[in-house]
Amino acid sequence: METESAIKFSIVVPLYNEEGSVDRLHCRLTHVMQACGQAYEIIFVDDGSSDQTAETIEDLSGIDPSLKVITLGRNFGQTAALKAGFDAARGDVIISMDGDLQHDPAEIPRFIEKLDEGFDIVSGWREKRNDTWLTRRLPSRIANWTMAQISGVPLHDFGTTFKAYRRETIQSIPLYGELHRFIPALAAWSGARIVEIPITNPPRQYGKSNYGISRTFRVFLDLLSTKFLLDYSTKPLHFFGLFGLLATGLGGFSGVLLLLQKVILHRQVFASNIALAIAAAVMFVAGVQILCLGLASEMLCRTYYESQQKPIYAIKSREARRRTRIQPAFAQPMPAHFQDQHSTAEVPAVS
Repeated sequence: METESAIKFSIVVPLYNEEGSVDRLHCRLTHVMQACGQAYEIIFVDDGSSDQTAETIEDLSGIDPSLKVITLGRNFGQTAALKAGFDAARGDVIISMDGDLQHDPAEIPRFIEKLDEGFDIVSGWREKRNDTWLTRRLPSRIANWTMAQISGVPLHDFGTTFKAYRRETIQSIPLYGELHRFIPALAAWSGARIVEIPITNPPRQYGKSNYGISRTFRVFLDLLSTKFLLDYSTKPLHFFGLFGLLATGLGGFSGVLLLLQKVILHRQVFASNIALAIAAAVMFVAGVQILCLGLASEMLCRTYYESQQKPIYAIKSREARRRTRIQPAFAQPMPAHFQDQHSTAEVPAVS
């Protein structure tokens, strides 16, 4: 039996209703990984498929000792399926890809070469996509551009699953919700080196796509949460405080102007500027509430980090430099002639 340290590569593939393609995918993956000449494992994660996907991969695992099968209790989503595979992976290098044959296993060696150059994450880029322009490519282009601007990670394609990771990089990232597409942004926070390489995008041969245009709206919501996690998870008051101070300031300034008109100019403020008066009061109260929300979030944040003992930093490496210990002057041995002189000296007797 192979020990954990013997596994070099782990291929993680989430599957959902892919009974038509999983057999060919396994065959092509086996051919490519055997050509690499190092120990590997293939991890198929069935995400609650309703077809014969689970039965097919169970049969394949019976004839291939390098294949590991994980079957989830129901359809939890792609992020959960990937996380299950990452947690079970034993390889030093973890490669994730889709199971619909739209990712070519023959390109895996190119990912490995980039990791050997010193990168921590290698992300695929579907430079020439074969999807429909209006419902897939246009929303994807807008979403990817927005994610690159907000996250500060200059990738062209955040959405593809075809990526390679160093084990210590991917297993240190908490995944939940739909955060799998934001893994590069989350890893960049801890200083991971990321590179992008073009990949082919063959058309789907079996089954149908599980994604629609409605996913675009969920992506933007996830983008907002990711931006908050990256920049304000340890200082939420900086986020809420900006809006709170702005609303409170505008409301207070408008209220002061109305009060001056009432006291100095003796105008009927509520009769002539009722809308402005109501808006000033609403903005002031809303600003105070937002500030209170920020303070509550700050206390929750500190309670979470302190109770969980969760670090707010990421260490890349530790190095302890060895130093030669220098003996103090009083510890140095006495010269020989000095020892000879003092060895003959008599100590006076004490009567």
